[in-house]
Amino acid sequence: MGISLIAGVATVTLPNIFHATLSLVAALLGIAGIYLILHAEFLAVIQVLLYVGAVVTLIIFAIMLTEGISNKTIAQRNKLGPAAVGGAVVFLAALWGVIRSTPWPIQGGTSENSYATLASLAGSLLGDYIFPFEVISVILIAVLIGAIVIAKKDSV
Repeated sequence: MGISLIAGVATVTLPNIFHATLSLVAALLGIAGIYLILHAEFLAVIQVLLYVGAVVTLIIFAIMLTEGISNKTIAQRNKLGPAAVGGAVVFLAALWGVIRSTPWPIQGGTSENSYATLASLAGSLLGDYIFPFEVISVILIAVLIGAIVIAKKDSV
């Protein structure tokens, strides 16, 4: 968890966007490690395949296709840091309040019905949640096409 936290802070504070993306990889791998500790091996594999494998690769391609990204005249920082920290503190306080006030039922026993199986996850993903699953894939393709169009427009 500490690796994920440190890498997450590095992701939002590093001035070089490529280095920030590499920190994002470390944060996402740390989250996959947390899933492994929680015995959610399927989620850990999906975390690595989808986020580290696909989304970060898409971000790296977008960075590489953008001309002038390493130009020293482009401002790497903005003046919204204190406002972002304030917003994060308010969000974490609200989240903590919700966590503290929510009754969390504890399910006892170790029956097989209390755990999600791979078949039930696949049935839900390809049954009830097929539309959001497909929308996410269309959005990722649109992002890649948008990055190519932006990079192509600058070079013409």
